Amino acid sequence: MSVRLIGGPTVLIEVAGLRFLTDPTFDPPRPFERDGVIMVTKTKGPAVSAEELGPVDVVLLSHDQHPDNLDESGRAYLSRAPQVLTTKEGAERLADGAQGLQPWDTTTVSNAHGETVRITAVPAQHGPGPDAEEVNGTVIGFLLCAPDGRSIYISGDNASVDVVRQIVQRAGQPDVAVLFVGGASLPFKFDGGFVTLDAPRAAEAAGLLGANAVVPVHLNGWSHYTDTESDVAQAFAAAGRSDQLHVLLPGQSVEW
Repeated sequence: MSVRLIGGPTVLIEVAGLRFLTDPTFDPPRPFERDGVIMVTKTKGPAVSAEELGPVDVVLLSHDQHPDNLDESGRAYLSRAPQVLTTKEGAERLADGAQGLQPWDTTTVSNAHGETVRITAVPAQHGPGPDAEEVNGTVIGFLLCAPDGRSIYISGDNASVDVVRQIVQRAGQPDVAVLFVGGASLPFKFDGGFVTLDAPRAAEAAGLLGANAVVPVHLNGWSHYTDTESDVAQAFAAAGRSDQLHVLLPGQSVEW
């Protein structure tokens, strides 16, 4: 079981000989415009190109509607993946074989030895309040359960600690948690409120998750991320949770 940070929210997760890629973003640094207005700016390209990454078995796409989770090169990459799992609405927009999941839907994928990894879609709230879905659209996270019983929680763009609490109450505590953090914030949405976990909330979520390892991602490479690796490390230290934290720089990996 390993996690490798490619950049932003893009992570290669290897479980039971299978390769899972989250939210592919492979564009170089560039602004993203809508109606001639720059909405967000990508400030750093991926540490590993799509070509260097090679084939994966499944793309886990938390949502398709925002370029910091699926940029243009990421969209092109989807056609290479044998399986793409995303929201119901995202699957309808993407078509081309993408499979849509509602929270708590489950599917499976098998490795070369016939061992099965179970994938469960879990809720995510992409904003500071209950109207987040109305403003930002639907988002999901994922829970991967390996043949040996170990599990990995992938939060997707979730800003709510309460949502994390609900997931733990229903599914139990995972062994590893990949948290989309960064305190992402845009002045024209939610009055600048966070649309992903900021550093203190990530530390609080880590306490609820009780995971042996927490890997923060969605933390660098975009102008609207307000937290840094140092901010996350300080927040976990203040909460007494430094032993859980595994901060990766783009290109780095950790395994268990």
